[in-house]
Amino acid sequence: MSHRVYFLNGPNANLYGLDKHGTYGSESFASIEQGCQRHAGALELTLEFRQSNHEGVLVDWIQEARQSADALIINAAGLTYSSVPILDALLAFDGPIIEVHMSNIWQRESFRHHSYVSKAATGVVAGLGATGYRLALSAVAELLEDRA
Repeated sequence: MSHRVYFLNGPNANLYGLDKHGTYGSESFASIEQGCQRHAGALELTLEFRQSNHEGVLVDWIQEARQSADALIINAAGLTYSSVPILDALLAFDGPIIEVHMSNIWQRESFRHHSYVSKAATGVVAGLGATGYRLALSAVAELLEDRA
């Protein structure tokens, strides 16, 4: 049985890879999505990979996932540190939730050390760049298998 996973990305994630020496590495967002789709297929997961720069759209997708997904992976980006609406939507989701960050948020500015998403997350992957995205998929596949 294939599990359905929503992988949601927040503001500016679509800009990954545009600054080859920047915080988020040189791999483009499209390339990250392609790698995640391949990895999800190998794990027998059906992947909905989405990005929005708008908080309300992310909340809508999280609410949609309550009826359509077995697990959520979220990189809420800058909304991680400020969005109570995203937290509230995540708290209403019954499946595993993995929080992902491209950078190690604890090595960055102090305001990034507090995550609203973490309150709802089953686990967190941070600081591993695009590799962390694929590790989050592996983790969610294992968590779903353990639930079966």
